[in-house]
Amino acid sequence: MEPVNSTEVSEFFLKGFSGYPALEHLLFPLCSAMYLVTLLGNTGIVAVSLLDARLHTPMYFFLGNLSILDICYTSTFVPLMLVHLLSEQKTISFLGCALQMCLSLSTGSTECLLLAIMAYDRYLAICRPLRYPVLMSHRLCWLLAGGAWVLCLCKSVTETVIAMRLPFCGHRVVSHFTCKILAVLKLACGDTSISEVFLLVGAILLLPVPLAFICLSYTLILATTLRVPSAAGRHKAFSTCSAHLAVVMLFYSTVIFMYMKPKSKEARISDEVFTVLYAVVTPMLNPVIYSLRNKEVKEAARKVWGRIRTSR
Repeated sequence: MEPVNSTEVSEFFLKGFSGYPALEHLLFPLCSAMYLVTLLGNTGIVAVSLLDARLHTPMYFFLGNLSILDICYTSTFVPLMLVHLLSEQKTISFLGCALQMCLSLSTGSTECLLLAIMAYDRYLAICRPLRYPVLMSHRLCWLLAGGAWVLCLCKSVTETVIAMRLPFCGHRVVSHFTCKILAVLKLACGDTSISEVFLLVGAILLLPVPLAFICLSYTLILATTLRVPSAAGRHKAFSTCSAHLAVVMLFYSTVIFMYMKPKSKEARISDEVFTVLYAVVTPMLNPVIYSLRNKEVKEAARKVWGRIRTSR
């Protein structure tokens, strides 16, 4: 069968939650509040990490990268999603869709790698404390973080170009509130096998592999803390590890569900709910889990705030 002419594709319609008006009215204040908390919390972490010299360590360097990632990731789609929740016109241009797809893929993929890097950093700090300053040097920190950003950007540009060069025929309705690559591929009438292979390989390399590495790192950390003679020290380590793993499991379990489940042509509201869970809720929780429970960050924040008040 001849595909419909695809040269005139200029925009897509993001269906989102348009079939559930009551849900739209509920999601707007909730997502607005979560997005605001995400921006304020993660911006605060970056600012404090930069302004306080005591936080110029590998742990807070990676934490600052995670905060920047969370801001960029949620900002790729949440502002437009909020506009669409209140608007009848839920369209996005072809170029805007490609840009949104590429940036969300890139930042989301980078976060997968960065969480694994952070677990490795904690493993070295706790299990190899004497060699930690040498093993996790300033240069290695920049190489690990920069490599994750560049590698995932190149991967995402490739996946986006392959997907958006496919012929699109029939309707232009994306069954999602964002230009998610899996939702856009459902509109293609050409052969999507190459794009699907790229996505599968990327999903395997960025999901089960880093998750297994994270689990191994924290298993070794817990084994080391069991040998700590101080009960208070063990409790602190267990508390920190459980909190970190809670966010990791929330993020990875929902992403794995989205990208590695059996392919379906039918759009499901659960897909969008899971996307909100890992793409909006998790970035909001990261500042609380990784920083606000940390005494060093609290003290640094009070110090920075005190300097700001004094300067006035």
